[in-house]
Amino acid sequence: MHRMTRNSGSEPAYTGRPSTWRTPALRLPDESTSPDETYRYIHDELMLDGSSRLNLATFVTTWMDPEAGELMSETFDKNMIDKDEYPVTAAIEQRCVCMVADLFHAEGLRDDDPSTAIGVSTVGSSEAVMLAGLAMKWRWRQRVGEDPKTGWKTRTPNLVMGSNVQVVWEKFCRYFDVEARYLPMEDGRYVITPEQVTAAVDEDTIGVVAILGTTYTGELEPVAEICAALDALTGTGGPDVPVHVDAASGGFVVPFLHADLEWDFRLPRVVSINVSGHKYGLTYPGIGFVVWRNAEHLPEELVFRVNYLGGDMPTFTLNFSRPGNQVVGQYYNFLRLGRAGYTEVMRSLSDTAQWLAHEVAALKVFEVISDGSAIPVLSFKLKADVKYTVYDVSALLRGYGWQVPAYTMPDGASDVAVLRIVVREGFSANLARALRDDLVEVLAKLDKVGVGGFADEEHFAH
Repeated sequence: MHRMTRNSGSEPAYTGRPSTWRTPALRLPDESTSPDETYRYIHDELMLDGSSRLNLATFVTTWMDPEAGELMSETFDKNMIDKDEYPVTAAIEQRCVCMVADLFHAEGLRDDDPSTAIGVSTVGSSEAVMLAGLAMKWRWRQRVGEDPKTGWKTRTPNLVMGSNVQVVWEKFCRYFDVEARYLPMEDGRYVITPEQVTAAVDEDTIGVVAILGTTYTGELEPVAEICAALDALTGTGGPDVPVHVDAASGGFVVPFLHADLEWDFRLPRVVSINVSGHKYGLTYPGIGFVVWRNAEHLPEELVFRVNYLGGDMPTFTLNFSRPGNQVVGQYYNFLRLGRAGYTEVMRSLSDTAQWLAHEVAALKVFEVISDGSAIPVLSFKLKADVKYTVYDVSALLRGYGWQVPAYTMPDGASDVAVLRIVVREGFSANLARALRDDLVEVLAKLDKVGVGGFADEEHFAH
């Protein structure tokens, strides 16, 4: 009997309504199908995906106001790069950049001149990181000069950062020929320290990356302390190294929950910041921003000018064509929520995260690493005397619909395995209580399984 593989084709779930022929999955069909048939084929297959609202692994927004969804659907067809044809969308983008720059206390901002905000919207923080890294590399090249014997062509630039950085930083270093100097973690410490930073930098360091809300635990790295240590190093004749803040996760949280914490352009050594609008900016994927302290820190050589879309346009993005609806969605949130609204949302999410962290700790088998008070993310590990693993817990929670990731910590603490829960808008206090109740049932089942459980890291890798 012929066995159909998952990828060989698609068949309708409704025999005879409206058709029974198979549709190939890996090549273009020979015939056209009607819109309703095509919709039904794809809609039914997508039912097998997990529920995005129950995906507690992702930082990415899974719910927005219906009105925001309407605006975004109306602007899918507008090409963000074509600023001459869509000047209002272009103006909205620059307004968003201005709002982000103002939130992070950038220099020289004027209400009557939006061009004083130096930054751009990007496809998430990944593109933003690449642009910020390139700007630091170009500034380093300018600093060391082009002497044929001692200039930048004879030297290897390096970037200092923790082993806890998101993989996009590894990509940047590999793609753009920068030596990655990773600072290790250790059991009980999952952020970098000022002492590690000052010991690692030298004259060829293009910058230091500090994270505002790490992917692994949601913790805030000590940006002010790192800057102070670098200031002291420079003051004693050491290298003058800039700092970039990766605020992908925390950039739209910390200004509202911890307004007095100095981590942004209030610190003179911080030259650039990236943030993800599609995380706690509360916008559907994928929108991000990168902003610089001022024009001095964005080398002119990185800005390109094109005129073949109808007008002379400066562009300093890696991507070119992309839909304008992402920027429109972000602008909707900025206007809809304002500072008061973002503060209310973040406080609510933080309260839910901290309540859940308290409940997790009360189960006695877990040790809470981060409790959701920095940003609404909690991470926790099993105590040493527990016989099953975090992979067992994660696997059984999937049976209840929850996606709670289990993973090992970065280099220096890779023997520590943890679970992480990201509390986002749409994850209500009621859902948090339901998760707590399901977690209690999961632990009861695992107690009956016995030593070792049934899942491990290798199981999850496959």
